[in-house]
Amino acid sequence: MTALTRWIRRNLVVIAGLGTLAYLTLPNVVVLVFSFNKPNGRFNYEWQRFSTDAWTDPCGVADLCGSLSLSLKIAVWATIGATVLGTMISFALARYRFRARPAVNSLIFLPMAMPEVVMAASLATLFLNMGVDFGFWTILIAHIMFCLSFVVTAVKARVMSMDPRLEQAAQDLYASPAQTFLRVTLPIAAPGIAAGALLSFALSFDDFIITNFNAGSTVTFPMFVWGSAQRGTPVQINVIGTAMFAVAVLCVLVGQLAGARRKRS
Repeated sequence: MTALTRWIRRNLVVIAGLGTLAYLTLPNVVVLVFSFNKPNGRFNYEWQRFSTDAWTDPCGVADLCGSLSLSLKIAVWATIGATVLGTMISFALARYRFRARPAVNSLIFLPMAMPEVVMAASLATLFLNMGVDFGFWTILIAHIMFCLSFVVTAVKARVMSMDPRLEQAAQDLYASPAQTFLRVTLPIAAPGIAAGALLSFALSFDDFIITNFNAGSTVTFPMFVWGSAQRGTPVQINVIGTAMFAVAVLCVLVGQLAGARRKRS
């Protein structure tokens, strides 16, 4: 056995991990590179020449920033609604025993198991039968409904791993129920709540299938990208995608640094 073979066997897990990371990062690198492209035609698929025009004027395409702001607004409100409802449902399922608990557990996880197009068509049918006008509110309700399952999954796992003796100790020290929840329960459950909220925001912001069924004439950023891909992809889409990816990476790094600092202290 050669030295190279031994080295590969010894570092096989690291090599596989780096290869997977490179595979996942490559599309984002391509988007970054082509955000500095200046295509000759309407489609930004072939490299022509370096330019920073799209970065200096990210809203240069009509309706792009309007659809982006709408998607961000929907994502924020969907995150708030799904996080609040999901957190309350998680505590109810983890802390209380009631007759319909198994059925509620099954129904909560059903949206995660069914195809997204099925849920989209079902919601569209519901809104049509109720005579609701499609637009901002139908998109928001649909997003809250499909984000809810992911929040419950994240928060419930955190709540079930909590040590009940910590809350009992707070009560023994004459803490009121509100004080116990705010100073003991909520800080322990906060990582699960934050994970559910971040997941909800990401899912809501880039959703296309459910939004397309329930948007009517409203155009969100994913729908704008889909429509642009058929008649010409502006470079500004790459700019927005790169900026969103950079913000996501920054949030992860800040969380990692904060966690490392908390462990050292």
